[in-house]
Amino acid sequence: MKQRMLLFLVVPAFVLISFRASRAVNDPSIGVQPTVDYFVANTATFTQSTQELLEAVRILNSDRTSVLYARKKLAECRLSFKRVEFFTDYFFRSETRLYNAAPVFEVEEPTLELVEPMGLQQIESLLYEADVLANQPELVMQAEALHSSVRDLKTLLYQFEATDAQILESLRIELIRIMALSLSGYDAPLLKSGVREATEATKSLHVILQPYLRQEPIHGPALHELLLEATKYLAAHPDFDTFDRLGYFTRFALPLQKKLGQLIRALNLDLNTTQHLNHQAEHLFSPDAFKNLGPGTRSDSPSALDSLGKMLFSDKVLSGPGSTSCASCHQPDKYFSDNLTKSPSLHPDSTLKRNTPSLLYAGRQHLLFWEGRAASLEEQIKEVLFNPLEMGSSAEVLAGRIRQQDAYRPLFRAAFPHKAPAERGVEEVAAAIAAYLGSLAPMNSPFDRYLRGDEKALTDAQINGFNLFMGKAQCGTCHFIPYFNSLLPPLYDVSEVEVLGTPANDDPDRPRSDRDPGRYALFQMRYYRGAFKTPTVRNAAKTAPYMHNGAFASLHSVMEFYNRGGGRGLGLATPDQTLPAQPLGLTATEIEHLIAFIDSLTDSLDY
Repeated sequence: MKQRMLLFLVVPAFVLISFRASRAVNDPSIGVQPTVDYFVANTATFTQSTQELLEAVRILNSDRTSVLYARKKLAECRLSFKRVEFFTDYFFRSETRLYNAAPVFEVEEPTLELVEPMGLQQIESLLYEADVLANQPELVMQAEALHSSVRDLKTLLYQFEATDAQILESLRIELIRIMALSLSGYDAPLLKSGVREATEATKSLHVILQPYLRQEPIHGPALHELLLEATKYLAAHPDFDTFDRLGYFTRFALPLQKKLGQLIRALNLDLNTTQHLNHQAEHLFSPDAFKNLGPGTRSDSPSALDSLGKMLFSDKVLSGPGSTSCASCHQPDKYFSDNLTKSPSLHPDSTLKRNTPSLLYAGRQHLLFWEGRAASLEEQIKEVLFNPLEMGSSAEVLAGRIRQQDAYRPLFRAAFPHKAPAERGVEEVAAAIAAYLGSLAPMNSPFDRYLRGDEKALTDAQINGFNLFMGKAQCGTCHFIPYFNSLLPPLYDVSEVEVLGTPANDDPDRPRSDRDPGRYALFQMRYYRGAFKTPTVRNAAKTAPYMHNGAFASLHSVMEFYNRGGGRGLGLATPDQTLPAQPLGLTATEIEHLIAFIDSLTDSLDY
């Protein structure tokens, strides 16, 4: 086996006099020092668990008992890590992110540096392959690197300073991590230890909050009791596949977010260092849970900008030949799709390259187009306007035509009062349409109504479908809550792309490889070959056919594909598939429940 060196990012091991937070003697902080003390104590436990994991993989042999023992030690190691993750990810994210990195090669953009799989998730992946013993040299190397790095973790506290507001924000983010990642099995899909990890993380959150709870007589006791009940519930229901996630969300997780926010505001310790989370929202599924997502243009009259965008969206005058509009392919009465495998192009007897996705929630992502070639709605709109196969227009033609339309003049004047008529052109058109698209996020589906207290909004099958989606079926590990798309929790600052091995046809017994290079066409990195963004599942019941090529005619076909393990599971050569190739083992009834849940994500539209 070729030897290589595996490095984790850590600071040098400075000689420390004390690990206590660097603060003045009379510093009035409430919980900074207890948090640091907790981190130091649990870092020692984490270090010991990495040592035990290393010893376990060193003694692997042909006896299956040794493999089970190594998996047990990995699970224990993950639990100890989850006790401090709130702290490491907030204060030392860049230095410690590789402890729990994805078990696949990742491309760092824009530098295109390749990050090898390493850390706890990669060790899990290796421990669950068919021939674990063949992986022993790699396992030992991974475990040694992890242990060496964690052993020096406390050195990050050299001259460390923090505030109470930072501690509390780290706990806000931790609640999102528990809901969106731990309980979905995102970082332990094979161990299925997510519920137990959520238990440990919640216990830590409760411990760290103790000094703050004592400071606030109104919200403190209520939050304390809710944390006790939440921890008790998690501990009593550790089985990953049968855990009632929707019940936990409505009874505990969402109320915890709300009450923690109330406590923080009562203590006057609000802080928001994130780019996209709105801490003033009640919880993650609130319509206002995010900020700075969607169009970049700000108008003195947002309603006028939206109205202008809506009119432009349906106007064929924007296209070169005057024969098509945005709404020709993104039809509002078809949930802003067209239900075709591929839409017709401007050229007779030809179609566009890929399936037309719905535009609902299009503003709630960082990558546009299937392979993510646009970074904003405005950029996407301009590319479509000028694409000779789609709208076939030009900046000059478009500007001239809109200036001639009397109906647009008052709307442009209201939306862009500081722009002279002669200055109104493609940039203003793109901004207006982007504003309209950014408004297409209703979040009024039966599922949303259920979360807001309408207990009759969902059937038992739909409730079970959500629990499967976020659990056994592993859908929630790519279709992240709350938009069920590629926005990656807990900061939602990245839209992920995935290699699924989607076939070119809808026949799982005789699949054909799809030749679309995906993101590889933008960046010639092998790990991008066949990579596409993960679209939202909201309103998917109305937007067949599915996938980038429209290959699957029904949700049943989609479920069959995932249930078999994606392209590799079907036998296609997909060496860099990011989707686990192991079959999910979903029953026919479970698939029906999953589809029923997806149907519950259908919004009522009025656009």
